[in-house]
Amino acid sequence: MSDRTMRGLRKHALAAATVTALSCVAVSAYAADRINLTALANAGQQDEFIVKYRDGSAARSNEATLLKSLSAASTGFSGKRNALGLKHVRRTSIGADVVRAGRKLDRAEAESLMRQIAADPNVEFVEPNARMTAFFTPDDTRFGEQWGYTASGINATQAWDVSTGTGVVVAVIDTGITSHSDLNANIIGGYDFISDATAARDSNGRDSNPADQGDWFAAADCGLGYASNSSWHGTHVAGTIAAVTNNAKGVSGTAYNAKVVPVRVLGRCGGTLADIADAITWASGGTVSGVPANPNPAEVINMSLGGSGTCGSTYQTAINGAVSRGVTVVVAAGNNNGNASNARPANCTGVITVGAVDSNGARSVWSSTQKSNYGSVVDVAAPGSNILSTLNSGTTTPGAESYASYGGTSMATPHVAGVVALIQAKVTTPKTPAEIETILKNTARAFPSTPDQPIGVGIVNAKAALDSLGGTPPTGTQTYSNGTDYNIPDNNATGVTSTITVSGRTGNAPSNASVSINIIHPYKGDLKVDLIAPDGSVYNLHNNTGGSADNVAGTYTVNLSSETLNGAWKLRAVDSGPADLGRIDTWSITF
Repeated sequence: MSDRTMRGLRKHALAAATVTALSCVAVSAYAADRINLTALANAGQQDEFIVKYRDGSAARSNEATLLKSLSAASTGFSGKRNALGLKHVRRTSIGADVVRAGRKLDRAEAESLMRQIAADPNVEFVEPNARMTAFFTPDDTRFGEQWGYTASGINATQAWDVSTGTGVVVAVIDTGITSHSDLNANIIGGYDFISDATAARDSNGRDSNPADQGDWFAAADCGLGYASNSSWHGTHVAGTIAAVTNNAKGVSGTAYNAKVVPVRVLGRCGGTLADIADAITWASGGTVSGVPANPNPAEVINMSLGGSGTCGSTYQTAINGAVSRGVTVVVAAGNNNGNASNARPANCTGVITVGAVDSNGARSVWSSTQKSNYGSVVDVAAPGSNILSTLNSGTTTPGAESYASYGGTSMATPHVAGVVALIQAKVTTPKTPAEIETILKNTARAFPSTPDQPIGVGIVNAKAALDSLGGTPPTGTQTYSNGTDYNIPDNNATGVTSTITVSGRTGNAPSNASVSINIIHPYKGDLKVDLIAPDGSVYNLHNNTGGSADNVAGTYTVNLSSETLNGAWKLRAVDSGPADLGRIDTWSITF
């Protein structure tokens, strides 16, 4: 009789069993369900835990019995009962108990203790007594529409408790700026670099007034065969970077205490390469003949613009100059659903090229032909669909201030430029452009699912980027965990992945890294489980063995000495057989 036939008979037998019998098995097998390890992932040392014993249990009604149970759980730390000196602190309003160890426990020790406590079937749940902090939520009336700042976007709401961009200058090389009461306070200086008076629409070419005169054009003007109203593009981009925030109106900015220097290069029919190159030089503190020195040199340049072709010497030389002056240049990947290697300045070296994602973390799609550009030159992704920001209501020339939602990699780029400003505002010594790029990549949030085309290593995470700056990088062995449940698709070759992002470390992983997994599944022979390193290397942990036994749970020692510590580590589970459902329950990696 085949293994599969035997499996079918086993299932029929289980179906005939009583509900009570199945429930008893579940309590034993699913002990890990009662452990909340997520708080350990970003925590330091821990000494307090919340333990909830089931109603009617002896430990629930008697403190001595409770301490005896906890004492047994900590025996493994030295072979002595209550080796950790666990004490009962108090009972909470929900009937759970706060207990405290006699010393601080590192992540690995805390996880081990929690697992041993949860092994008692009378324990309903156990979790760290984690410390919470206030997350700043602006009172801007339309902040609720700005999904890009949430955990689904760049996680700015948590980042603002650490940095708001104070003291940093961001140059926006774009269409210029219009007057807007939700933005004006953060606009300083600026210059109009459009040398053609007709394109500039101000009758005098270059001047010190960066006001956006409108980039509208008639059907015959630009050889495109269609007409277009003014976009007020620079105003929208500037608002995403530094709109005035917590002023009970409008929208919020990514780095709302930073300042924006508007540099006008785009007018009627766009802008020229020579003008843009001069603007890059000037914005970064370089010298441009015939133009006064920039009194507010930028630390960050945002360029939500581009065209086709190779980077070329003009662009690259100007960018090299900016980078040599310590300025981070952030550019849009483009919106043509093509490889960004064919778009400039996205394909220039030394820049941070940004792709766009929607609120689901997928590559942004705006129409059948307009999607975020992709490819190996794209470094990171950021929110670029339905982005609300400051605007102007004028059709051609400026009208009243307004707000509107735009989509494009042009909208993703200022999110990233704003995060760069948050980083530079926090550090004592400014980070170099190369260091900024490394920070953004190492701390990026993994895509919820693999994009249909490559758009960088992940989605920029402002809070994680700032956290990576704090203090001395951790040394010694650290444990990183993911306790979120991920359902494993049945009989599916792709499977599901659970991600742990490691940042702030240096060097490579050890040859004896430890990977602990707990996968709930009634037929482990169906499962293949792999660890995927940040560079894509695959390390198999479990390969369709164990037949009809339940669950894949255990600790595996893996030689990861060729892998860098920082980056997105993934646990992948693939179910190759039909009729059984399971999930990744928890997993951790220690190195």
